[in-house]
Amino acid sequence: MAKVEIYTTPICPFCHRAKQLLQRKGIGFVEHNVMLDPSRRAEMKARSNGGRTVPQIFVDDRHVGGCDDLYALDARGGLDPLLAAS
Repeated sequence: MAKVEIYTTPICPFCHRAKQLLQRKGIGFVEHNVMLDPSRRAEMKARSNGGRTVPQIFVDDRHVGGCDDLYALDARGGLDPLLAAS
């Protein structure tokens, strides 16, 4: 199974939606709360080529994007193969 990482804040509704999709699919993920650990925000920006909003989602170090990007990838059938690739 792929390694999924998601940079979030607890007050972000898009973060909750992205996590819900992953949970519905039974995918475990590592969550980095950028509100509790501000150093993670700089890490997130560097990994996502300047992405400043949350969530920022990575699958096996590949930047997927944010919540809308995750749902779009799923809608076109690309998420499940990506998650199963590892």
